[in-house]
Amino acid sequence: MSAVITHAMDTWRHIRAEFQDLLEARYAAAENALGPALLNRRGWEAGIDPMSLFYGPRTRVDAYASRELLDWFAEHGRTTYTEFETQYLEAMIDPGRDTTIQEADPWSLAR
Repeated sequence: MSAVITHAMDTWRHIRAEFQDLLEARYAAAENALGPALLNRRGWEAGIDPMSLFYGPRTRVDAYASRELLDWFAEHGRTTYTEFETQYLEAMIDPGRDTTIQEADPWSLAR
C-alpha cells in the first residue's frame, strides 16, 4: 500500500479514537449530571441505547432524548464527527490554533 494511503488511514484511526474518547467523556459527564434521565419515555420503551444520542443523527436526539439531556446538550454541546475531524485537522495544519472543540452550529432548543 502507498505510504500516503497508509499515513491517511493511520491519521483517520487516530482521529476516530480521539473522537471516541470525547464521546465517552461527554456521555459519562451527562450520566453523572442526569442519572437515568437521558432518554424520554419513547426512548425507554424502544430500548434505545442512550450513548447513541451522542453520536447518532440529530433526528435520533429529537426523537428519544429527555428534556434534561436536550438542556445538557444546549449547555455543553454535541460535537459531530465531521466537526471534530475538521477542527482536529485544522489544528494539525496550524499548531498555534486554539484546539478547543467548538460547535459548528450551536445547539438550538427552539422548537
